[in-house]
Amino acid sequence: MKKYAIYKGENGYYFYRYCDTMASLEGSSFEDIIAEDRLPVVLDGKGGYYHFDPKDDFAFVEIIESDEEYPLPLEKMFFKNDKNFKLGWISPDGDTYSCDYYGHTKAAVALAKKFCPETKYYERALGRAGWIKVIDSWDGTQRTHGQFVYSMSGNITNRQADKLFDLGLYENPEVKKMIEDCQDFW
Repeated sequence: MKKYAIYKGENGYYFYRYCDTMASLEGSSFEDIIAEDRLPVVLDGKGGYYHFDPKDDFAFVEIIESDEEYPLPLEKMFFKNDKNFKLGWISPDGDTYSCDYYGHTKAAVALAKKFCPETKYYERALGRAGWIKVIDSWDGTQRTHGQFVYSMSGNITNRQADKLFDLGLYENPEVKKMIEDCQDFW
């Protein structure tokens, strides 16, 4: 079983591989690089590592063991129906899954593996299944960041429209256009 260091972020919990023995490094690219006196370490998933000290890591929650591809449930990694939802994905049923500015693809992979398991093209599969994406609309010239709603098909469901209303996004021009275009379907 592998060990993972679990951290809490603003939009969900995240994990990094945790290694506290030389045996736990076997098979990784670090087994010949990290000496025993450097343990424990956390492998950051981006080709790097750092010495782990829970006292110095304010976002650290716990160490867990798992053999699963994702050691945390989807709803913990990308908070489901969080009252502070700003960016992320909205299912055809109107459920939100939060992520940060750069987390849409990572979230799409996990969501598609659960909801569209036979695909290789995760964001496209979600789009074809009717999911909509709420992304940051800041283009570098505006004073503040906003939210832009994207639907691959240009359509949204009633539940998604209700959720967009609850989120205060009903007046966005692209949302108005999608609602107008979908009137015939409702």
